[in-house]
Amino acid sequence: MINRHRGETALMVAGEALPMRLTLGALAELEDAFAVDSLPALGERFTGGKLSARDVTRILTAGLRGAGGGFTEQQVAAFAFDGGLNGAIAAAIRLLDATFGTPPEEEMRSPHPQVPPAT
Repeated sequence: MINRHRGETALMVAGEALPMRLTLGALAELEDAFAVDSLPALGERFTGGKLSARDVTRILTAGLRGAGGGFTEQQVAAFAFDGGLNGAIAAAIRLLDATFGTPPEEEMRSPHPQVPPAT
């Protein structure tokens, strides 16, 4: 089951919802893959709207691993995504939005302190 409060989203493959989540370890994996040295730089890398097929594969693979899946990039690249290529791209964007996007307004009013973004 997908827990959106934990930043989880789903990748739909052959009618099955595979959970994805970008944990710190998954984000570190993406920093290495995209040769950036910080989380803000990683976020900026994705805001340009120019994702390659390799980018989408890396993002989905990191998200699946972050949620406990043991998939390789080669396995993910061979998946029969629901919605085809558009379904894979939409899943990657949802995952990035869940990680880097603005939290819902009710979460912003949480009594727990927010960590300011790194500059």
